[in-house]
Amino acid sequence: MGSADDIMMEAGGMSTVKLWTDEDVAGAPKVSAVFDDIRATRNSDFVNNFWRALANQPELLQRTWASVKAVMIEPGLLDPLTKELIYIAVSTVNSCTYCTHSHTAAARAKGMTEQQHAELLAVISLAAHTNSLANALQISVDKEFLVD
Repeated sequence: MGSADDIMMEAGGMSTVKLWTDEDVAGAPKVSAVFDDIRATRNSDFVNNFWRALANQPELLQRTWASVKAVMIEPGLLDPLTKELIYIAVSTVNSCTYCTHSHTAAARAKGMTEQQHAELLAVISLAAHTNSLANALQISVDKEFLVD
């Protein structure tokens, strides 16, 4: 798992930075510690290309993984599937193909059905449409919607 050939095939050769192999990681204790924690937290040997790209900057890798754990993994008021659905919506709006695919897969793993996915896409589409209209028309915000 994590050979240079596997990583390049998965990346489609499109990455702008080196994607670290498991062999590269073995020689970098900070990166290795984060990858080990990713594997343990997710109960999987798979470390995706996002983390392999961030390995080029170990401090950024550490901070980003800590943030992901705090927001997406630690229990909160939102259930894990809802968090993934929000992540899909934001990733779609931001045109992040990688994150849209990654979090759609995560949402499916957390129980999202095809019907839920279709409804989510309908909501994202509607919001994009009405947001565009409101922006184009420069509509003033109703005072009832403002926080005192």
